[in-house]
Amino acid sequence: MTPPPDRTAPPSLSYELYPPRCAASADILLRTLDELEPTRPDHVSVTYSGDEDRRSRSLALLDHLLARTGLRPLAHLTCVGAARTELEETVTTLIRRGVRGVLALRGDLPEDPAANRGELSFATELVELVREVERRHTATLAAGRLAVGVAAYPTRHPESPSARHDVEVLLAKQRSGADFAITQVYFRPERYERLVAAARAAGVTIPIVPGIMPVTDPRRLRTLCRLAGLEPDPDLAAALENASGPAERHRAGVGFATALSRAALDAGAPGLHLYTFNEHRAALDLLERVDLPRPRPEPAPALLTA
Repeated sequence: MTPPPDRTAPPSLSYELYPPRCAASADILLRTLDELEPTRPDHVSVTYSGDEDRRSRSLALLDHLLARTGLRPLAHLTCVGAARTELEETVTTLIRRGVRGVLALRGDLPEDPAANRGELSFATELVELVREVERRHTATLAAGRLAVGVAAYPTRHPESPSARHDVEVLLAKQRSGADFAITQVYFRPERYERLVAAARAAGVTIPIVPGIMPVTDPRRLRTLCRLAGLEPDPDLAAALENASGPAERHRAGVGFATALSRAALDAGAPGLHLYTFNEHRAALDLLERVDLPRPRPEPAPALLTA
């Protein structure tokens, strides 16, 4: 049985962002950052994959978050196609830039079986590498640690033989040094509850945060499901396809995601991670409906005087 909600701390809140591809999308992202920052998220994750240009844009976004906002970035890191030394250099670069959290992912395998898959085969190895690099930078980190997150799968991973295997992989990630997990998107509340129950029974103790995406466009839903290896929820797909216009699609998508969020929190979820597509409106509308408690800004301490 899923454990009851832990009310000793308020639920966490985080968002996923990706680096802008052009000047117009950069303007949209800047507006989104301005709108999301007042919600005081615990962190915002920044995707990091693809070619060198996309990775450079990810680093630029991380720098912007650290230098010009009060948002705490969690840097995605994938190991597919990368050499071990390259990954070590990337983690070192992140630490020196001021990043204090990493989401360690294997990444999508290349379609060409002959393509370079890198020196690390699994996310567990990447977590271990992050911890090894961390130990080399104790002084930089002031003897602290990086927060290391990993992925979890409420719906069986496309390459996995079973849901039980997915749980065993999550347990292995915990043993390698992961601090928490964020789930892949899902469409049925029981998927999250079953994952948590199975993980706890197997010995997983790290927080498992549900990943929720308020999808308000039918084409985006199809793209999301294709990339994630999921079947679209028929009720959500029909609501988006049959909506009379953008406003009705927005209400349908946000309403569906709100129901998932409430169910997860009622089942004991430690917080919510919202996949935003770099857009703020749906995320903010969801938060307003869920009424997620957030910490209030603390007053600045008084200056000491002689």
